[in-house]
Amino acid sequence: MSLIPSFFGGRKSNIFDPFSLDLWDPFPISTNVPSSAREVSAFANAKIDWKETPQAHIFKVDVPGIKKEEVKVEVEQGRILQISGERSREQEEKNDQWHRMERSSGKFLRRFRLPENTKTGEIKAAMENGVLTVTVPKEEEKKKSEVKAIDISG
Repeated sequence: MSLIPSFFGGRKSNIFDPFSLDLWDPFPISTNVPSSAREVSAFANAKIDWKETPQAHIFKVDVPGIKKEEVKVEVEQGRILQISGERSREQEEKNDQWHRMERSSGKFLRRFRLPENTKTGEIKAAMENGVLTVTVPKEEEKKKSEVKAIDISG
């Protein structure tokens, strides 16, 4: 017996599982959208932070559940940084019974035009705890020659 009344025509709810009742989902996914489109759109928006330090441009990409072999970091046309990857759907066995599938799968691709002062030949990438960190070193700024005032004697 349910402790919470059902508002959705006889659907069962469980107070110990907040996701079992649609009331908890303020943005339900439309049933008219194919599941493959929902999967791609959910994963295609990989969240990326780009910060600039005095030494480098640093990109941090959230890619939980992806192996480093499934991610590519490339430079196109000399100054366009391209980060792409793919998460495959888990293999299903005939005897498996799925109760919920929320983890998204699909491909993502993001491109960034790098500034002129970057060393694209020295880019480094590392993956740790589902976060890809791409470091693009900057060229050292040329020091401006000091302008020295000269006294004019007369």
